[in-house]
Amino acid sequence: MIRRQVLAWAAAAMTAGIAASATAQTITLHGAVQFNDDHAFNKSLLRFEELVKKYYGKPVNFVLHRNSELGLEKDYFAYMNQGKGVDYGIVSPAHMSTFSKAAPFIDAPFLFRDLDHWNKVLDADLLKPIADEIAQKADVMLIGYAGGGTRNIFVNKPVRNLAEMKNLKVRVQGAPIWSRTFAAIGMSPTVIAYNEVYNAIQNGVISAGENEAAGVESMKFYEVGPNLSMTEHAITIRPICFSGKTFRGLPADLQAAILRAGKEAGAYGRQVESSEDTAKLVALERAGKLKRITFTDRAQMKKLVDPVMEAYAKEIGADKIFAAINNTK
Repeated sequence: MIRRQVLAWAAAAMTAGIAASATAQTITLHGAVQFNDDHAFNKSLLRFEELVKKYYGKPVNFVLHRNSELGLEKDYFAYMNQGKGVDYGIVSPAHMSTFSKAAPFIDAPFLFRDLDHWNKVLDADLLKPIADEIAQKADVMLIGYAGGGTRNIFVNKPVRNLAEMKNLKVRVQGAPIWSRTFAAIGMSPTVIAYNEVYNAIQNGVISAGENEAAGVESMKFYEVGPNLSMTEHAITIRPICFSGKTFRGLPADLQAAILRAGKEAGAYGRQVESSEDTAKLVALERAGKLKRITFTDRAQMKKLVDPVMEAYAKEIGADKIFAAINNTK
């Protein structure tokens, strides 16, 4: 009888020990990014990690998978939607269009007049209805907004105006608004995976692509498209995303730390990228790697795009948001 009691006590102690061990196990969160630590996106996600640890105040592990180790941004978003493999990352809104038609509108061409207008729209949280739709339909939370790079067209020949731009074969992001706007301008847009753009220009499949300075530098697009036509057609917004499925399984105090850190890390990322943008182009030009080409028809380009943007906003139910953005002074 005594032996049975001892065995029962031992079993109970072992069970309690396993439970305690499981409870004490440190949470590990996996992030993903296409670039190395010199890129603004990595700096934003590393700041996010730092701030979460600070605000949570308890052990939590972060594993950031760099240099496209886990694929491309569209893959990260799918993983976050499934709650598997990737818990957080930075993803272009264009890659969210499978789940939300409104998502690519976040940084569509010619949506923002300039960086000041862009900052005011973000500070006013005018994009919240779209973020809510993405959370509902994709189960991915937009917890902060990084970005801030001004996008121009890199091309294998000088392009100075609309006449020289006509029928230009250019790679665009996968969301329909990008193909529609570039077609309205007179170009020939083609959707190609980001990691295939370099070879596509090199092999003559396309003649151009469009990107912000950080992307042109890190992907070495200047080697195949050394002429940077300064169209300034978009200012990026790159949301810091977090898997809804992962989030709901975390302790409340860690959830609070993630939401606070996401907002602050996004603001940090915007400051980093917007301030580095021109400096990167100047450095590349001084090194003889690219040449900035003045584009003289930007105003006319915008006039061609405006009706497309207005129609698209109505189509996706974002016309009120579009009006609010346009009315932001």
